[in-house]
Amino acid sequence: MTLHVIDLEGALKQLTVGPSAERGEQFQAVVRAGWWLGAEVAEPDSYSLAGCTVAPGFDFEDFELGMRDELLNTYPAHREIILKLTSET
Repeated sequence: MTLHVIDLEGALKQLTVGPSAERGEQFQAVVRAGWWLGAEVAEPDSYSLAGCTVAPGFDFEDFELGMRDELLNTYPAHREIILKLTSET
């Protein structure tokens, strides 16, 4: 699975989560508060089983779903991945 993360400075990072360190995969990844996250399977027609652990706790009042237009306006350099991982509003 590939995690596409935009950090607080607006840099896009792509992290590959999987079982093979030899192929550059990592077993788990940390996505910090305030970062945007999108994920996709690395192989077409495949699947990933993933979980998310949060600390210190999670409250839906703190959750914000990224809106395509706002993300495109804020991070125009990442247009391709934003269009790929979001839907029209």
